[in-house]
Amino acid sequence: MLGQTMKVIRNPVLAGSHPDPSVLRVGSDYYLATSTFEWCPGVRLHHSRDLVHWRALGGALDSVRLLDLTASPDSGGVWAPNLSYADGLFHLVYSNVSTYAGGFTDSPNYLVTAPSIDGPWSDPTLLHARGFDASLFHDGAESWMVNLVHDWRPGHGGSAGLEATRYDRTARRLSGEPIPIQLPPGAGWIEGPNLYRRGSWYYLLTADGGTGYDHQVTVARSTALAGPYQRDPDGPLITARHHPDLPLQKAGHGSLVETPTRQSYLAYLAARPHGRHGPCVLGRETALAPVTWTPDGWPRTPTGLPALEITPPDRPAVGDETPTVDSITTPDGFDGFDQPTLGPHWSTLRRPPTPDWLSLAERPSHLRLHGGRSPQSLIGPSLVGRRVTSASCSFEAQVEYRPRHFHHLAGITAYYNTRNWYFLHVTVDDQGQVVLRTASCDRGALSVDEAGQESLGDTARLRLGLDIDGAALRFRFDTGPGWRPIGPTLDATVLSDEHAEDIEGGQIRAMGFTGAFTGLWAWDLTGRGLPADFDETTFRVKS
Repeated sequence: MLGQTMKVIRNPVLAGSHPDPSVLRVGSDYYLATSTFEWCPGVRLHHSRDLVHWRALGGALDSVRLLDLTASPDSGGVWAPNLSYADGLFHLVYSNVSTYAGGFTDSPNYLVTAPSIDGPWSDPTLLHARGFDASLFHDGAESWMVNLVHDWRPGHGGSAGLEATRYDRTARRLSGEPIPIQLPPGAGWIEGPNLYRRGSWYYLLTADGGTGYDHQVTVARSTALAGPYQRDPDGPLITARHHPDLPLQKAGHGSLVETPTRQSYLAYLAARPHGRHGPCVLGRETALAPVTWTPDGWPRTPTGLPALEITPPDRPAVGDETPTVDSITTPDGFDGFDQPTLGPHWSTLRRPPTPDWLSLAERPSHLRLHGGRSPQSLIGPSLVGRRVTSASCSFEAQVEYRPRHFHHLAGITAYYNTRNWYFLHVTVDDQGQVVLRTASCDRGALSVDEAGQESLGDTARLRLGLDIDGAALRFRFDTGPGWRPIGPTLDATVLSDEHAEDIEGGQIRAMGFTGAFTGLWAWDLTGRGLPADFDETTFRVKS
């Protein structure tokens, strides 16, 4: 397809959990950063030359030096990163949220820079912790940090509006006091701010309406950076809030990019629910929309609605950009663990893949996981996962494991967070026999299907699989003669953003931001780290 005009861009361009997109062009290269929450490495990065094909680069924050997610709460960690470019450096702003429940949000905002998108990234600079969704706006020699100001006080709605603080690029620190941004009347809760300048106008792109089905991208403008801002009289730039039957819902939290031919595009998040305004197992994904500008200077998407197919730029780049083999750009993803590091489609939970618990060298062509702590622990899990990218998909892995106690478990998982997951695992029963069984956790209620377990006898190596078909999830296994089902049909919507939310009396106890993962999991509740070996994993999107 090189050298040919691409007829459409198909949304979502990044399937599975890729929310809060921050898009940037440097020369002929497009880069896109998305939120990762409690998963390592932090801030997923993708690259494109044509806005059609996207290549996964992995995560920018790949060490504890850059991001410490120890004890990060479910759906805490990295929120809404912002990627920008100035003075020959990539600037990446991100928060590391350690608390968001009970009215409080502890969200220190950090900045790292790098001469290349591949790094090395500088030591983090703490900017401030006054609020979240921070972004950098570069205006010639000046730079400003813009963010939501969180208000913990009861009765104040959680937000004290937006503010801008001058950022000194030479000293790498904020300078002076924050300046309140004068928002349009009745603006309400506004987050995800991005500032742009076009001619004499400053444009404020924001996310309104929460993160659910009322989500939208709105635009306001002013001749002064701090405002007052006037909202676009035509309404939201994009939203699905009054169109519940559209396949893409929750459209919001956007950023703009301009092509070399001065065409504008909006990157925004969207979701594909199961049913009308139903649960979103895939989480919030990244989509694109073309943007034109009216004669009086307002941006417009073609219909104001999210679309599955859009027009690409007039002249797509040619050269070295080809579709790449990973779980995002192709329907199938196979990994025989023959490389020295994990591929960019894998993530690890709350800790980077360090040799004390994960190895690709101890047994060649295998991934060895040393058993970690229980699923309720926010410290020391041994889970390697990949995003669920389709409502109809399968995941398989070969497992070799020799448990010695019921405290030893290893297998495959369909995982949302500490309170919502399914686990097909090898373990030992009370008679000392090695068995295969399922365990489930639904909003913290734990169950183990001992009655439906299968005895494995002397079988030490077997293949495990799971299938997701809409709202149904089924496990299966193969010890040699072929696949056999195990356990009942399970409810896949337990692994959705909506199911994970826990709000009581108007107070947030838990949020659901991450989407579902499939993966490899090992427990050793004795604390001794008994290893399990995994091989030949396959993720497939079903037609």
